[in-house]
Amino acid sequence: MRPASDDGGAAVVCAQCGARAQGPPPTWTFSVEDGNRQYFCVDCARANLRAIEGRLDSSWW
Repeated sequence: MRPASDDGGAAVVCAQCGARAQGPPPTWTFSVEDGNRQYFCVDCARANLRAIEGRLDSSWW
């Protein structure tokens, strides 16, 4: 996955399920793993909330 730019208008892709959105929606969350910003859609973030709060890398989900 290619990291999204911070220009606010670039399309972002959920690192878990592949959902797409124009710009990072305010309801999505992101994680910085190995220096790369990864976005997660609302559904994936909710499904993995405990792992996110525990600061586990997405590879553990």
